[in-house]
Amino acid sequence: MTASSETTRNFRDASGSGAMLFDPSLLPQIEASLFDPQNPTHAAQPVAVGGRGAAWFVRTDAGDAVLRHYRRGGVVARFSRDTYLWNGAERTRSFREFRLLQALHGRGLPVPVPFAAAYWRHGAGYRAALLMSRLGQTQSMGAQLDQGNMPPWGEIGRTIARFHRVGACHADLNVDNVLVDATNTCWLIDFDRGVLRTPAHGWQEANLARLKRSLRKRLGARANGAETVNGWDAMLGVYMESMKEPA
Repeated sequence: MTASSETTRNFRDASGSGAMLFDPSLLPQIEASLFDPQNPTHAAQPVAVGGRGAAWFVRTDAGDAVLRHYRRGGVVARFSRDTYLWNGAERTRSFREFRLLQALHGRGLPVPVPFAAAYWRHGAGYRAALLMSRLGQTQSMGAQLDQGNMPPWGEIGRTIARFHRVGACHADLNVDNVLVDATNTCWLIDFDRGVLRTPAHGWQEANLARLKRSLRKRLGARANGAETVNGWDAMLGVYMESMKEPA
């Protein structure tokens, strides 16, 4: 387990006043422009999958990164696309995800390294952004399925179990939030609204059920094919065995 480091700095820019939370060991110098995808030093490229059209691959002094502006989904997005109710700095989506990622990374779990987080106040609401390391040379579980390839089921089950053993609850575990590299190492991303909680079968099973719904939605009738069914069963088998290991 590694020690986390963070510093908070208030700022005001053209978008309003707010604050930044960052790791000074990674970004000793930081400005609000770091969260602007139009910043010319970023050489920003839109992320094609996920991010609700508000995520970019960028370059930073800490290395290649992903910049994500928080966006709402579902029906509520029709009324407020990117503004959340203000309940204090510590409860902003960006600060909470930054600290959760720090905690998970500190436990040696495969997640992006958080570089910096920010929020901008707007009356009773706020907007937010997060900057984190880019996981290079990876492909999502969803992309593998789209290409007709089977993902490394066993390794996915083993990875999810690692998170569940320490009480890491992902709020939206779907096929696009599981990344796999060329060595079949798996990573989990997008921990917005995620929490660390007491390990319990109820929420752990709900996590797995969410992933299965996502799988069925992505594959349609193919989800009932023998190869997929056998793969899912194999993943659950490895998951259950891995859950017996110490946290």
